[in-house]
Order: sequence, then C-alpha cells, then structure tokens
Amino acid sequence: MRLTKFIYITVFCMAATSFTIKAQETKTTEKKTEEKSVIEDIEVVRPYKPILAEAVKLRRSPDLNDVKTYKAKFNYNLTERKLELNSDINKLQAQQVAEERKAELINNYVKGAVGSANTLFAEGYVNMGDDPALEAGAYFQHLGQSGKLNKQKADQQKLSVFGRTIGDLATLSGRVNFQRNGLYFYGIDNSNPTLNPDPERQVLKFFEAEGEVVNKFTDDPDAFSYAAKANGYIWSDKFSAKESSIVLNGYVNKRINSFNLGLASSVELGSTKDELTAVGNNIFKLNPYIKLQTNGVTVNAGINFVQEFGDVSSSRIFPAVTADFTMIPDYLQIFGELKGDVNRNSLKQFTDENPFLNSNIFIKNSIEKLSISGGIKGTGGPGFGYKAKIYHKIIEDMPLFVNNFTDFNKFDVIYDYGTTKLTGAEGEISVQVSDALKWTGKINIEEYKPASETLSWFKPQMRLSSDL
Repeated sequence: MRLTKFIYITVFCMAATSFTIKAQETKTTEKKTEEKSVIEDIEVVRPYKPILAEAVKLRRSPDLNDVKTYKAKFNYNLTERKLELNSDINKLQAQQVAEERKAELINNYVKGAVGSANTLFAEGYVNMGDDPALEAGAYFQHLGQSGKLNKQKADQQKLSVFGRTIGDLATLSGRVNFQRNGLYFYGIDNSNPTLNPDPERQVLKFFEAEGEVVNKFTDDPDAFSYAAKANGYIWSDKFSAKESSIVLNGYVNKRINSFNLGLASSVELGSTKDELTAVGNNIFKLNPYIKLQTNGVTVNAGINFVQEFGDVSSSRIFPAVTADFTMIPDYLQIFGELKGDVNRNSLKQFTDENPFLNSNIFIKNSIEKLSISGGIKGTGGPGFGYKAKIYHKIIEDMPLFVNNFTDFNKFDVIYDYGTTKLTGAEGEISVQVSDALKWTGKINIEEYKPASETLSWFKPQMRLSSDL
C-alpha cells in the first residue's frame, strides 16, 4: 500500500515540474521579444555630448565632426583590342606648315658724307653670305679735311681684309690692315708771318697682319681652354723713321667648377730706327692667375711679371687683381682693380696721338707702378647703360709733347723723369633707341702732379668724347 502511494506521489511531482518548466520558457520568450522591439524603436534626438568623466573615452573615439568626402581609388587596366573594321579609315595627312620668312641680312653697303671744313667722307663694306661658320670681307674708309690756313690739309685712308672660320674644336680668324695718313706741317707765327711759307709734307704708312686661334666654349665644369695670337706691323714716315714690331700672345685656362686656374704670356719684339737713333725695345710678360666666379661675385687675382730686354734690361713684378660684385642683377655692379705694368712706347703710338711729330724721337718705356680704380656700372632699363669710376695712377717716366725750338710747327717727346701722380674720374652713358641709332658719351676729368716738369704739357684736364 505504501509502495503504491509512493509511486503516485512521484508521478504527480514529475508532472507538476514539467508544467512549471514549460510555463517559464513561454514567459522568457515573450520577454525577449518585447525587449527586442523596444531597442528597434529608440530614436536619437540630440548629438552625443560626453561628460567630463568620459574624457578618456572621447580622446580615443573618432572625430564626430569630420565630414571629409571619401574618394575611392580605382585602378584601370585597359585591354588592347584590334579594330577589325578599317574600311572607312583614311591615313592622317600632316598639315604643311608655312615657311618662316628669313631675315634679310645686308652684307654690303657704301655710304658717303660731306661736312664743314671741306670734309669729305666715304666708306664701303663688303662681306660674303650668311654662313654662320665662315666669314670673309673687306672694309675701306676715306676721310679728308682742309682749313683756311696755308696747306691746312689732312687725309686718311684705311683698308682692311678679314676672315674667320668656326671649326668643331676651334675658331680661326685673321686680318690684314693698311692705313695711310697724309698731312702738312702747317702753322704760322704771328710775330714772323713769313717763317713757314711752304709747309712740309708728311705721310705716315702703317701695315699690319694678325692671326688668332681660340678653342670653342663648352659648358663642361672642368673644361680646358686656350688661345694664341700673333700680330706684326711695319710703320714708316716720309723721311727716315721706321719701326717694326712682332707680338705673340697666348693663354691657357683650366676650369674647376667655379674656379679658373690660368697662365697668360706675351712677347713684344720691337725695333725703332731713324737717321740718328736706333732702339731695340723688347718686353716679356707672364701673368699666372686664379679666378673665382660664383653667386654674382667675380674675383681675379694674380701677378704680372715683366722683363725688359734689348737696350734696357730690368725685371719687375706687379699685382694684378680685379673684383666685380653684382648688387642688383642687370642693374648695378660694383667693381675694383689693382694692377701695375710696363707701357711700351713707340712711334706708332705717338703719331696716333699727335701726327705732327719731329724726327729722331727718343724711345723709352713708361712704368705704371700702381693703378687703383673702382666704381659702379649697370643698366637703368632697356637701351640705357651707365658707368662711373675714379682712379689713381703712379707713373714713372711719363712721355710729354713739347714744341721744337727750331721748327715751332713740330713736336718733340720728352719724359717727366721721376714719379708722376695722376688722379681722375670717368663717366660714361650709352643710349640705344634702335639697332640703327645708338649714342655713347664719355667724360674724363684728370689732375696731374708732375715729377720734374713744371706742367704736364699737352695733357688735357678734361676730355669729352661722343659716338653717334
């Protein structure tokens, strides 16, 4: 009996437990469904504003105000496809370009002019075609003038033949010049008008030949350059004066980035003869230098070794320094120079300055012990250039012209033995309106302090020159 009761009680409890579990599962499912529906219905009506306690989270969170547009990057692979249908495609014809009109270059010209003082001027120039690598031509000029005095006449003729060829490695050039000056030793003495009734005729002849070879410029920072030139001339007058000279020049230069190492040299062999004088005047010069050119600064520093030999033998060493500083490109530059040299005097040089030269002139070289100069140069705009400088020179044995005591209309050459000091200023302006119209004007103001002479005879204190 007890066993039967135990069995019934056990079965009842199990049945009750099963009903209880089923009821809980149903209730749990309904609760989850209600919670899920509530989460889907939430709406945000204001932006998120963190509190101070969540500052750490905010520092690690993304910027909510970042509104940059995202641009995706795409890679395209184009495949080549052969066009099978080509029956309607024609060959593209290039349009012919009109020929550029060549500039008309005037290689030859002849011009003439007349002026006051019975001036007659004629000039002619002949040149070959427009070949940029080959040039040859000739030049001729005649200038004649006459005044009111007895035989106050002068005439000058110039003839030049030149040529140049540009090769792959070097440029060759040469020229031959001939010049003739004709004049009379005119002039009157007011105290003795009959002193010079028949002025004497003078004719100066000059023949010159020159040849030069220069290597072509290259942009190589380590380029090696060279040049050589030979020049010779023969000069004579109507009487017994004769002069000849041969000058050989050469230089080599090695470029190393912005530095240049170079050596220049020259030999001048001269001989002057007259009826009572004969002078052998030879000079050898050697100029080693180093040059720096960078960032608008150019400095050339070296020495000038000069050896005189012939009738006079002496050796001298002078400084040779130049500097150029660009302050405003193309508009303003500052420059300076410190140098010294031996100036070779000659009859050709003297007669170019004063053709009324007497016979039997004594020839002696002048020593420019020191020459210092500095100034500014540049441009003020298109077609306008300027230059201004001051200079000071110390010269030994400077030549001067003085009237001859016997023939008052002829000049002798004397030397201011000792040290002459020269201080001066120079100004130059250049204006170019067009290719055919250009003017250059220059003024020099100088002050001499002679060594042994009372004055620096026939040395003007102011000189004006103009070229139009």
